[in-house]
This record gives sequence, C-alpha cells and structure tokens, in this order.
Amino acid sequence: MKDNISSQSVLVVDDDRNVLEVIDARLSSCGLSVHKADNGRQALQILKSHQIDLVVSDIKMPEMDGMTLLSEIIQTQPGLPVIFLTAYANVPDAVNAVKSGAVDYVEKPFDGKTLTEKIQTILKELQIPGSPPPVDMAADMEEEDPVKSPAMKNLHGLVKKVANSSVNVLLLGESGVGKERIANRIHRLGPRRKKPFVVVDCGATPAGLLESELFGHVKGSFTHAVNDKKGLIATADTGTLFLDEIGNISHEMQIRLLRFIEDRTIRRIGGLKGTAVDCRIIAATNADLGEAIKAGRFREDLFFRLRVVTLTIPPLRERKADIPSLVDHFARHYCQQHNVPAVDIPAETMDWLCDYTWPGNVRELKNAIEGGIVLCRNNTLQPEDFHPMGIEDTCSAVVADENCLSLEESEKNTILRALEQTGGIQKEAAEVLGISRRAIHYKIKKYGIDAGSIKARH
Repeated sequence: MKDNISSQSVLVVDDDRNVLEVIDARLSSCGLSVHKADNGRQALQILKSHQIDLVVSDIKMPEMDGMTLLSEIIQTQPGLPVIFLTAYANVPDAVNAVKSGAVDYVEKPFDGKTLTEKIQTILKELQIPGSPPPVDMAADMEEEDPVKSPAMKNLHGLVKKVANSSVNVLLLGESGVGKERIANRIHRLGPRRKKPFVVVDCGATPAGLLESELFGHVKGSFTHAVNDKKGLIATADTGTLFLDEIGNISHEMQIRLLRFIEDRTIRRIGGLKGTAVDCRIIAATNADLGEAIKAGRFREDLFFRLRVVTLTIPPLRERKADIPSLVDHFARHYCQQHNVPAVDIPAETMDWLCDYTWPGNVRELKNAIEGGIVLCRNNTLQPEDFHPMGIEDTCSAVVADENCLSLEESEKNTILRALEQTGGIQKEAAEVLGISRRAIHYKIKKYGIDAGSIKARH
C-alpha cells in the first residue's frame, strides 16, 4: 500500500446518484482519488482499467448486486478491501458479506464523517492487497497452539480471515474454552498487533466501577475521584479492546457502549469534552444473548453492532482430538515452571483424560495437569493423580447414579467438587471451573450450597 494516503484511489458503487456525489465530495476533500460506478458491471470495468485501493459498495443494486461484485473482486483482486453500505433491514446480508470477505459495513443513512474516517483507517492499516500475514508471525501462532480437531482447524481458518479487517467480532462459547486466547490471536494476526490489547472483565468488575474503568473520569467527578483517570477504552486507542463476559453489563452501560461504537467518541465521567478513539472491539460471552434480548436484559441494537462477525468456540468435549496435544503442552509448561523433570504420560492416562467430559473446558484441563504434576509419583501421571482434585470418571458416575443425567444435578456436583478441592474458597473454585466469581456465587445461591460449612471442615 502506498505510504501517502492522499495518493490512493477509492471506487464508490451505488445506484443512487445522490449517494455517489455525497461520498465523492467527502473523500475528495481528504485528497483521495474517487472513481464512481452506478452498478456492479461498470465497477468491474473500472477495476480492470484503474488502480483501486478500496471499494465502497451498496449491497442492493440492479443487474449485479454487491455480493456478486464481492465474489468477482475476490476472484480477480484478492485482498482488495470492500466496505458495504446497507439499509438496516439488510444488515444480515451485510454480516454475511463480511463473513465472505468484506472488511466492514456501514448502515444507511450513514454519517459522512464516520464513513470517511473508517475508510482512512482501513487504507492506513490494511496490508498490501493480496499479501499474507508475516510468515514468522503465522508460524509462531500455529506452533504455540497446535490443533487436530476439524472444528478448531475451521475456527483458526476463520480467525485468520477476519484478523486483517477491523470489524467487530463476537466470541461465543462456554466458560474456559479459551475466548480470550482467540481474541488475542485475532489481535496478533491483524494490522494492530503492535498496538495495545486491552482486556476488560465485565463479569468481575462491579457495575458501579465499570463505567469509570471503561470511560475514565476527571478529578472530583465523584467521591474518591482524587485524580484524573484514563479509561480502558482510551488505553486501547489504535489497538484492540476485548470485552469479556459482555452479557453481564447493565442496561445503562449498554447504552453508553452502543453510543461509543456508533460515533467512536468517549467522554470521561465528569468531563465535558469528547475524545475520538479508534480501536477494534472484540466481545465475548458464555450467555445466550438471544434469550437475554427476548427477556429485555440485552439491547438488540448493541447485539447487532457487536456481532458483525460471530465465532463460536466449541467445548473441549466436542474436540477431544485436541486433548493429547494440550496435555503435552501443559505438562511441558508446568514441569518447567515448577522445576521438575519431564513427566511420563502413559496411554492409559491419556485415554482417561480424553474420556473425561471437562465441564470447565481447557481451563479445567490446564489446572488439572498442574495439580497432577505436583501430586504424581515417579514422574509418571496416572489417572488416580487427578482424583484428589475432585475429577472423577464421569462415565462410571453416570452408571452408578442416574441423577447424573440431570444437567442441573451434574452442575451442582461439579461445583461441590470444586469447593471441596479448594477448601470452600469460592474465588479459587471459580478459577478451577473456569467461571467468574459472580457466576459461582450465583450458582451456589441457586443450588443452596453451604460453602461456609465446606470451608469450616477444611
């Protein structure tokens, strides 16, 4: 890509002449060279005869629609960034377009300034059209997290595809599946990899503090605000903002976050001046946001803004082919960390680990391997090394107790085992299970578990 943005060319495609003129005026005033087409076929002719650095196109057009145009661009000029314009009713089409290779979409009626800034950002940050990620970076990412299961290979392929864009991504999956790891992978494979990666745990941060944590505050804006504070959104400027457990934020915070996503401007608590922030947003949740929307707990407009691209991370029980490589990886890591010789993992132990259902997913496996290394004898991991930590053969348990077929009973028993393992300390039990402290507190109350008595026994 050229170093001087003013020398770059943008092709605008829309069957509405007024839209073409408005965008032309905006982009030309920034020094960009603008080409216009009122249909897809004319756009393809311009692409053949001119050097174009970015395409802005409507989705719904006569003769050749935007999706067909995108397909032609991918075949003839792979890597050329495409932004779609779409009416609200056609947002699902735009989402599919992003999944197919477009870098972003903008809803009509659009704000000219916002569209211009988005185009400038993409032109500055995207790599040369058609070039792959740096070889050493791609190799490093594959080496650090090898996968064997088809589900994870497919997920990693999608991650590489969306990484080079700046679209918002929503990560779905159970607690402990590695949502933050996938978010970090997207960041490190993308053009913002040298910029900040800021993590916000919306589930663990009290609702009263989350606003200050995200947006910052000015001195004296409320009690104990003794100094100005820079918010985490501002800290993520030019980088990536990862909002973990997004389903837990309050209705008021949903409104503030939606406003930021729409205009990319923040105002600190007690402040009067807005500040522009350019950051990619990746959100994650283990909650069913669809049900939350129906129940009125989550805003549908925020949901659509966050889920431009949605990636679902499968639970560990659905990708057992990855367990052996994960076990080997964690075993090497913790042997080095605890300064002990490498452990032997017999086939019997590996089979046992692969048969276990892992309700806490990768995080539970990771903790189990660390505990097993500490408890094992003769540097050999045996299945019995995991029983003291509350990990049992669930297959046998189901045969012995038909109540295990109840999901709620199984969940309750899992929480009880984690509390027994950690001496009744809820924070540590939550870490073992790979869930937030707020979540385990809710589950303990839901099932009427007496965590205090468990702690007293220990």
